[in-house]
Amino acid sequence: MQNSFQHKTVVITGATSGIGKALAIAFLQAGANVSVCGRKQSTLDALQQELNHPALHTFPADVSKEADCKAFIENALARFGKIDVLINNAGISMRALFHDADVEVLKTLVDINFWGTVYCTKYAFPSILANKGTVVGISSIAGYRGLPGRTGYSASKFAMQGFLEALRTENLHTGINVMWICPGFTASNIRNTALDKSGQSQQETPLNENKLMSAATVAQHTLKAILKRKRSLVLTSQGKITVLLSKLLPGLADKLVFNHFKKEPGSPLKSE
Repeated sequence: MQNSFQHKTVVITGATSGIGKALAIAFLQAGANVSVCGRKQSTLDALQQELNHPALHTFPADVSKEADCKAFIENALARFGKIDVLINNAGISMRALFHDADVEVLKTLVDINFWGTVYCTKYAFPSILANKGTVVGISSIAGYRGLPGRTGYSASKFAMQGFLEALRTENLHTGINVMWICPGFTASNIRNTALDKSGQSQQETPLNENKLMSAATVAQHTLKAILKRKRSLVLTSQGKITVLLSKLLPGLADKLVFNHFKKEPGSPLKSE
């Protein structure tokens, strides 16, 4: 896909690690100008130093804050003059039962995963509309199927997908495309940074990351989906089966999902 995004400007939130970083690398390789944000200036500086690419622009922003999102989008426009593709990738997860978790944990997830998408889309939308571009949400299987121990994460991804689906329908005849990508379990940093019941990063992953789809593979699938202007994309066989079962046999899906997550190392679920 070399040069497939030549002269295009791609804006990516949360791109200092995982899928976001892989997307930034893939779009730079495809010839795009790329603007990314992250919460820490130090990680942005490290990304700049590592990639050392003249078409990479970085900006510090916390997407849960509307003012930060506005400043990020305005800075990207000032740097490159337009936005063709916005990828709402910034996100955080959790692992705790609802009755154990502080409500603030759920609020934090919704602020980042949902409101971050809304804020950045709102400020980038005029340029995307003018360029008949694309709005993308990096969602999750949790946007189709509520996952135990991840109530706030599931709620935020359901909200993200509902927002994007409504936005897509509103713009069926404007020339822009709105889509969402659901990667399934992917090797990334999201489980290490997932919040526990008190809102602290758990700093460990319950999964064998080496057996998961790589972030680079997710990035390549995402580029292809954007080029084809798809509506949505669900990745991994497990993800596709989960979405299908949730639609056709939701009661069975309840049991299978419960049993799957109960087997996680350190799972908060208990046998009933």
